[in-house]
Amino acid sequence: MTGPKNISIKDYTYSLPDERIAVHPATERDAAKLLIYSNGSIKEDIYKNIARYLAEGSLLIFNNTKVIKARIRFQKQTGGVIEIFCLEPYEAINEYSTVMNKKGSVRWKCMIGGASKWKDGMLIKRWGPQVGGLALSAKLIEKLTDAYVVEFSWEPADLSFAEVIGHAGDIPLPPYIKRNTEVSDSERYQTIYAKDEGSVAAPTAGLHFTNEIFEDLSKKNIQIDFVTLHVGAGTFKPVKATTMQEHEMHAEWIDVSVETIEQLYSNIGNPVIAVGTTSLRTLESLYWMGFKILLQPSLKQVHLGQWEVYEEPLINNDITAKAALGELLNWMKRNDLPRLFTQTQILIAPGYTFKIVNALVTNFHQPQSTLLLLVAAAIGNDWEKIYAHALQNDFRFLSYGDGSLLFIS
Repeated sequence: MTGPKNISIKDYTYSLPDERIAVHPATERDAAKLLIYSNGSIKEDIYKNIARYLAEGSLLIFNNTKVIKARIRFQKQTGGVIEIFCLEPYEAINEYSTVMNKKGSVRWKCMIGGASKWKDGMLIKRWGPQVGGLALSAKLIEKLTDAYVVEFSWEPADLSFAEVIGHAGDIPLPPYIKRNTEVSDSERYQTIYAKDEGSVAAPTAGLHFTNEIFEDLSKKNIQIDFVTLHVGAGTFKPVKATTMQEHEMHAEWIDVSVETIEQLYSNIGNPVIAVGTTSLRTLESLYWMGFKILLQPSLKQVHLGQWEVYEEPLINNDITAKAALGELLNWMKRNDLPRLFTQTQILIAPGYTFKIVNALVTNFHQPQSTLLLLVAAAIGNDWEKIYAHALQNDFRFLSYGDGSLLFIS
């Protein structure tokens, strides 16, 4: 199937005035507005009442990744500023925590603002209780096609990289939030259940959830569980290609425990709701990874490319979610894997058939973005009606904005 490859992103656009982009979060997390879409109809409420719209026995899956302080500013002796944005580790890894806990030095793939000013030599940033007491150094190692390799080293060397950037970096607010970071962003640009460090952007649908909402879900016998997908800066990468075939989707690391996959397996048949596009991409990827193993039981590693799900031998199959997840579980047990840690590059666009997820909780996304394509895949052309309603009824857009509960049609 080549349908999604031929999509023109210009068909998935709308006018988003700057004043509709939320620059700050709602005063209270669960006071953000919630648009509910089901079978062509639209309702409005607030997140605090989301449990009212979910069936008893549903399973909600959240992304528990934690945003790291990935933006580090170095001031040169000449006064110029060079900003390094950490994207992902530049080394073979078995789990993210290993990299975040490394001591002494580490190499990362980075974007660099003001790279032309960084001719050579070491950049040094000092911080801490005393000037000169603690220091982070950055050395430019290699220029890649779309980024740079930077080696960080620090003193005292017994600090972990997580501790170092916790001191030296800033929360990486999205480029469309045109203001400096504030102290409150360290809390509000993080979900209350954030656990595993590695993201450079928040899984924003989860920002609206509170302990009170979780209590309401529990009272209604609605289960919750967690996956981890470390969100990369590619989530903001604009689609500049004429057709989607020419756009390269960013690959992201997922980390899912065997217990979570078992929970998902036992809940097939009940409504499965993905909180956020990252959770949805993770859950749908699990199906296809299980299906790939079914085709090749001897696989030692399993990951998912951008277009695989639209091509033979994966397309046009009648393998159930239960069968695919069961095969994935058996493979993990055969290979003594307590967790599935791998990469997915799946692009979900109109023409995609959902295998596991029945509904999506998500914010309102940028025009001409892959996230908007995902929404259109879930609800068809009604995405235009929903976005028009949101614009006409004072919904706030993008990362710190309001959101929606979309039942997949």
